[in-house]
Amino acid sequence: MCRQSATVCLVKSPALEDVAGLSLAERLWALPDPRRRRGVRHPFVAVLLVAASAVVAGARSYAAIGQWSTSAPQQALARLGARVAGVLGVRVAPSAATIRRIVNLVCPGGLADLTGADPGGADSVSVDGKAARGSRLGQTPAAHLLAAMTGDGWTVTQLRVPDRTNEITCFAGRCSVC
Repeated sequence: MCRQSATVCLVKSPALEDVAGLSLAERLWALPDPRRRRGVRHPFVAVLLVAASAVVAGARSYAAIGQWSTSAPQQALARLGARVAGVLGVRVAPSAATIRRIVNLVCPGGLADLTGADPGGADSVSVDGKAARGSRLGQTPAAHLLAAMTGDGWTVTQLRVPDRTNEITCFAGRCSVC
């Protein structure tokens, strides 16, 4: 999840019209890499593309995504941009833990903006907030997300509500910016 405030997260995310007509890989390049430079082994976009490919292939959990990535053929890993290890040029897929960590760090508003629908043609937009299931770690509370959806079920945008506020004040603050 985005570890920054909701406003910073949305400011950094690229607008949908800026990436219209681009492929998914080109859209993902527009996202900022939330990781620190130290210890990075796998390219940011490659990890997201491996995860997306696994989901398209039918994976429904991080464990299934990890299994798909370890059993993916070398040609697929090469096309997805997986890192090369050793002198033989063997492609190494990211582990399930790496995929989980990076997907959880990615700003949800940025991903929704890149892949979401354009709300301009929608009859209505609904806004709702929910606690993300499985995002609680020890004493850290679960991530609270605010999502805007069209009447057709397309997610327009999604952002993380800061810990010390609620979805109403976050929504009111976001609307005053628009």
